[in-house]
Amino acid sequence: MDQPRHDPVIAFLVGAIGIATFSAMDAVMKGLVLALGTYTTLFWRSLAGTMMAGVLFAARPRRPDWPTMKIHLARGILGSCMAVLFFWGLARVPIAQAIALAFIAPLIALYLAAAVLKESVGPRLVGASLVAFAGVIVIFIGQAQADLGREALLGSLSILASAVCYAINIILMRRQALAASPIEVGFFQSLIMAACLLMALPFLGTQVPPAGQVPMILLAAGLATASLLLLTWAYARAEASYLATTEYTSFLWAALFGWLFFREPVSLYTLAGAAMIVAGCILAARRPQDASPALEAAV
Repeated sequence: MDQPRHDPVIAFLVGAIGIATFSAMDAVMKGLVLALGTYTTLFWRSLAGTMMAGVLFAARPRRPDWPTMKIHLARGILGSCMAVLFFWGLARVPIAQAIALAFIAPLIALYLAAAVLKESVGPRLVGASLVAFAGVIVIFIGQAQADLGREALLGSLSILASAVCYAINIILMRRQALAASPIEVGFFQSLIMAACLLMALPFLGTQVPPAGQVPMILLAAGLATASLLLLTWAYARAEASYLATTEYTSFLWAALFGWLFFREPVSLYTLAGAAMIVAGCILAARRPQDASPALEAAV
């Protein structure tokens, strides 16, 4: 069917809600990774997510054509690498710092969107991203004063590698959203990630999670699925270069969840940087008329 048109500001807000949901999942996942390990947590979360998305997909099944399936496969495989790198690093650094490091992804995505999707990246969007990224630099200045040790350094490098994968993922998400419905995207993303993790099972092994951790695994899977549906809906209705700036709002949630659940302190540097990040997002959101795609996709 023809893709309905929506105000890009609505897409921006839905994207921001999707990022908030994803940030809540990060907090749940950090607790699980600390308790169960990275692979075990991702393996069981992926299985749970596949079942949840599968129930939704079964109600209106659609067999994707081969070009769409290639996008599903590419994003699923990339997502598996991205998730392992990110959550391994997340267990070793504060959530807010992890998200700050990951902010390199939207900046890379802006220019990938121009190169791959031929989107127009105007000076306002670039300026908004630079303002937001300046906020990240302010945060780093504050965090550089703390000696977090070798494990935190390795965790930071792992998150930076994940951020590069995520920048490519943002571009694929835009192409995928224009080719398939949110439910189809959620199902195949979860299914392919579960298949990738299953192939590693003979080498890494896993354990059956304790009964007390099962509700948290289900919660993480539910939040991941909901976030994927929201972001897919948004990326089908506005350009990736426009929506990439919503990623910066994740820092605010990361700082809040890190303090609430892990007692990770929030410094004045962090607050100042967060204010700049919000300013960048507002600056980007003031030009919605250039963000609405001229494409009408069958989803």
